[in-house]
Amino acid sequence: MADRLPAALGPLLRAARERLAIAAIDDPALDSRLIVEHFSGTTRIQAIAEPGQEVGSAALSAIEAALRRRVAGEPVHRILGYREFYGLRLSLSPETLEPRPDTETLVDAVLPFARATADRLGECRILDLGTGTGAIALALLSAVPAATATGVDISLGALAVAAGNARALGLGERFKALHSNWFEKVSGHYHVIASNPPYIPSRDIGNLQDEVRDFDPHRALDGGADGLGPYRVIAAEAAEFLQAQGKVAVEIGHTQKNEVTGIFAAAGYVLTGSHRDLAGNDRVLVFER
Repeated sequence: MADRLPAALGPLLRAARERLAIAAIDDPALDSRLIVEHFSGTTRIQAIAEPGQEVGSAALSAIEAALRRRVAGEPVHRILGYREFYGLRLSLSPETLEPRPDTETLVDAVLPFARATADRLGECRILDLGTGTGAIALALLSAVPAATATGVDISLGALAVAAGNARALGLGERFKALHSNWFEKVSGHYHVIASNPPYIPSRDIGNLQDEVRDFDPHRALDGGADGLGPYRVIAAEAAEFLQAQGKVAVEIGHTQKNEVTGIFAAAGYVLTGSHRDLAGNDRVLVFER
């Protein structure tokens, strides 16, 4: 049985950190702080300036429950119910991938083109395939006020989260959630077609980190036998919906650059940009017809 958590904020933070450290959680200091601040409604400044501040019993119970979930392996942002992405707070659900910093590379890759298109034409239409939380589309909308976006997903639960995130961020009028299996229900033409598709080979799902394998939806991870199935669909069908001089941008697994480039080249595309993530891995490819 775990020791009872102290009610004073400073000792509470220390006890929470020790609890996670003993459980060999990767970053116990950060995760304990996120949990305590979220469920107690306090800030880091308060913890420094008022370490003796009392935390109420309801908050302590919530913190205790959250620490138990974290010790059991649940990712901290799943416990909090949100994650920051490109400066935006995005709600999560069991039907959405947890957006990760690697995917911000995709936003960075297409943002200059989206801005230039909006400046030139007064608009930029974006299609986000497999939108999940809406992360890619909403990050672009937040940075390009003249842009509009359609977020496509096969999961109705994910679309509900994406639409809710758009409303919460004041972007609801420029974001449309579309229930579709890839391009099946898509219409119109877009200046940017972006996707972070499933790209893990089916046989490798079981070898993923526990926090990914056990908590991210497998449908959003599994790219088929070789992990490349979704790229074949996008390469084969995107041209029908791509505006002249438009761009297709996809996130990839770090070993997939050559294969994905070949798939798009066979469909008549030219690679115009290759971008690495913060760890230096190939992460995003940008194509034009």
